[in-house]
Amino acid sequence: MMHADPNCVLTGTHFMNGDAACCEGALAAGARFAAGYPITPSTEVVERFAARVPKVGGIFIQMEDELAASIALQGMVWAGAKSFTVTSGPGYSLMMEHIGFAAMTETPCVFVNVQRGGPSTGLPTLPAQGDMMQARFGSHGDYSTISLVPNSPQECFSLTVKAFNLAEQFRVPVMFMMDECVGHMTEKVVIPDAKEIEVTPRRHASKPPGEFVLFEPGEDLVPEIAHAGEGYKVYVTGLTHDKRGYPLMNPASQKELIPRLFEKISRAADELTIVEAEGLEGADVVVVSYGITSRVAQRAIEMARDKGLKVGKLRLICVWPFPEKLIRELAPKVKALVMPELNMGQVVIELERCAGGQCKVISVPHPGGTVHKPADILAAIERGAE
Repeated sequence: MMHADPNCVLTGTHFMNGDAACCEGALAAGARFAAGYPITPSTEVVERFAARVPKVGGIFIQMEDELAASIALQGMVWAGAKSFTVTSGPGYSLMMEHIGFAAMTETPCVFVNVQRGGPSTGLPTLPAQGDMMQARFGSHGDYSTISLVPNSPQECFSLTVKAFNLAEQFRVPVMFMMDECVGHMTEKVVIPDAKEIEVTPRRHASKPPGEFVLFEPGEDLVPEIAHAGEGYKVYVTGLTHDKRGYPLMNPASQKELIPRLFEKISRAADELTIVEAEGLEGADVVVVSYGITSRVAQRAIEMARDKGLKVGKLRLICVWPFPEKLIRELAPKVKALVMPELNMGQVVIELERCAGGQCKVISVPHPGGTVHKPADILAAIERGAE
């Protein structure tokens, strides 16, 4: 583990919105390249990055569209740079093929999605959480990625650093699933000194050219990476491939490669169970939420407790992989799990699966455009407590 470059860290207390904090987190994590295309409400992230990154030796390129942006960033990863892109709504949909490419080629990178109302053009300036299943299953085929969800500008900084670290640790594309409210919300953000910000370095080839095998997995099933132009044989393809990276399109090769792409994530299930839990012990009802909805849910929880109800809070910070073990342990201990989401019920499907009928699961859907009213979540808590 390394520390952030002090030349790019704006140490101190700031008053900034989530988009700006995300940019600062990317810089602190070592990102020196971003490609993007303007789209509300995410543009401010790369506007700031475009102004800041030349001062620390990096580049931002505005591409002709989101398809180009989502593959340009991967080219720069294989050239040696930590890279990311930023988008929203329709732009995220356009990036899906290249997210699958990043998963297949084990390209460590970050996709920031500041969610807005959809489908199609939808509500460009208003919030939603309707892309959560797309973050998991949006590209074709079988693959596994990691999705982090902040609920404040402070977390937009700290979790962006973590997103880059996880991308390097597991060699996967990491989804950073903000929403319009969190992206445009302005609050105090404390950025620590560079020596307090841990940064995961690239897993660079430890063997010289001639001895190095490009996709030879380590003990944790994650291979090291070599960059183009360093004398290594770098063959990167979206086809099913062997350990050298060469296309090998048969069932045996598929059976060796694809399960490993899953297992390198599933092995780390405990490490990737990242939640904020409070009041779970003795609770009759637990409210499970994420992103901006968790802040509204907090008020509903307080209202319920004022009425004498035993209510716990479980905020999902890492949504994918889903904290399956935690939910399976929690479900038989409570009467109900209540899940408000700014969508018509996406992550609640996984909550129901893991609860396995051991308690009630109450969805509180919302099509977006605004956030929930605390009273609506409170009503669901009261139903769950009956």
